[in-house]
Amino acid sequence: MKKNITGNWFFFAGITLLLLSACEKEGNEGNQTNISTYQSAKSHNTGKNCMECHVSGGSGEGWFNAAGTVYDSTKTTVYPGATVRLYSGPGGTGNIKATIQVDANGNFYTTENIDFGNGLYPSVEGNKLKKYMGSSITAGACNGCHGATTDHIWTK
Repeated sequence: MKKNITGNWFFFAGITLLLLSACEKEGNEGNQTNISTYQSAKSHNTGKNCMECHVSGGSGEGWFNAAGTVYDSTKTTVYPGATVRLYSGPGGTGNIKATIQVDANGNFYTTENIDFGNGLYPSVEGNKLKKYMGSSITAGACNGCHGATTDHIWTK
């Protein structure tokens, strides 16, 4: 029985081109730049895990690399205008790898590339207090833990 090698080759080549074009389309249209600013008030779902929607294939605008919500010291009211920084060393040491502004709704988010490497150390800064997270993180889904299994992110 003679095998049709040419037919198989065309079949696999066609599938490969189909997959490549699908990936190319997603890469060009899917990830939109979306970065919080102090003045912005377009964010939503305060306190929720932003990465449930803002990921590749998700329904959110842009694929976030870090996102979350900041509260005041009562941990019930959001704290707009704070700043979140990611450091290469604990307690604000090392290099600043990312600075993210907290918007008017208390949310922060960025689609900018962040190299978490072996871990980064977050800080949150309000008008009167700068707090440091004692452990490092290797992903930026902050509300995945904060407000779910650990205390809200807060400052004053």
